[in-house]
Amino acid sequence: MAITGSGSLCSSILFFLVSAAFLLGKGAAQDIQVPGQNLETDNVSVVEGEVATISCRVRNNDDSVIQLLNPNRQTIYFRDVRPLKDSRFQLVNFSDNELQVSLSNVSLSDEGRYVCQLYTDPPQEAYAVITVLVPPGNPIIESQEDIVSEGNTTEITCTAMGSKPAASIRWLKEGKELQGESTVEDTDDKMYTVTSRLILTVRKEDDGVPVICMVDHPAVKDFQAQKYLEVLYKPEVKITVGFPQGLTREGEALELSCTAEGKPKPQSVRWMKLDDELPDHALLTGSDLYIDSLNKSYNGTYRCMAANAVGEAYADYVLFVHDSRAGEGVPRTVDHAVIGGVVAVVVFAMLCLLIILGRYFARHKGTYFTHEAKGADDAADADTAIINAEGGHSNSEEKKEYYI
Repeated sequence: MAITGSGSLCSSILFFLVSAAFLLGKGAAQDIQVPGQNLETDNVSVVEGEVATISCRVRNNDDSVIQLLNPNRQTIYFRDVRPLKDSRFQLVNFSDNELQVSLSNVSLSDEGRYVCQLYTDPPQEAYAVITVLVPPGNPIIESQEDIVSEGNTTEITCTAMGSKPAASIRWLKEGKELQGESTVEDTDDKMYTVTSRLILTVRKEDDGVPVICMVDHPAVKDFQAQKYLEVLYKPEVKITVGFPQGLTREGEALELSCTAEGKPKPQSVRWMKLDDELPDHALLTGSDLYIDSLNKSYNGTYRCMAANAVGEAYADYVLFVHDSRAGEGVPRTVDHAVIGGVVAVVVFAMLCLLIILGRYFARHKGTYFTHEAKGADDAADADTAIINAEGGHSNSEEKKEYYI
């Protein structure tokens, strides 16, 4: 019984000591904090044929080994040693905190998830995904028809072939964006072909204007193709008067010129008078109409007509013949600007004269002196003053007045 009791006591003491040691060890471990090692990397996008760089970075490295694996988990670099035979992989930088490797002449087969691995317990891994960009070929722009008549619609297509990812296509005309409709076709080799279709109603003003197909893709910039519109339009007709300038009077001559511009150029221009025939002695020279010795029977509407393959157009001139003396009794028109100028000059001259006279009188002010009642100043009393004053009035010399 004593032996058994002693064994139990020993067991209890041993358990107590082990537990205390565990707790003390755990507390000590909590007091001493060791910074963790963090493995980092970045995804990479690279254009086909160019160089991709993979960087495996470690924070707080404790001399653990870094290695880089390809998507098939084959070791590309173990520290600064390259076991893989592919010489396109080259060491860029190696240190305790970084393993940086470049891959030249990248192709689509190089795409995938590359593994940065750190030999810790347990091992750490970080993943760098390489995405290969393939630019499209030169855009191809086509139209259903090369020549379009005004008012009609035409269809223009633009195709960007063999890109990864799929390109996007925009349309521009005279700096404004037009809305097209795009379709995307993918192939088994992960490549894409994009076709955009633009429906456009053309105007006369669109002739010679470029329609631009803009291809947007992360692998290229300012990639475009353009097509110049060729638009046919009917003639524009205009009539100008050669003479007379002003009223058309009996006995005078009239000359009218007709111009017509169109695409294609009008082949002929012809004159006619509405609801009547042209005067017998009217002279047609090319697109000009000449009528000599006008009279009132020639009054009416004269029309110039021109046509081409697109259509026909015309312009009208209304002739009204006045009496031979019409307009002679009309007074000449007064140039109000001239009258206003003359009035302004006269007013200015008057103002200048007034200013000069004012300055003259201001400098020559008169002083008025009189000698009336000179004797009153020395009189001893009022009666004497009156007598002296009367005596002063009797002297004609003393009554003279002087002006200075």
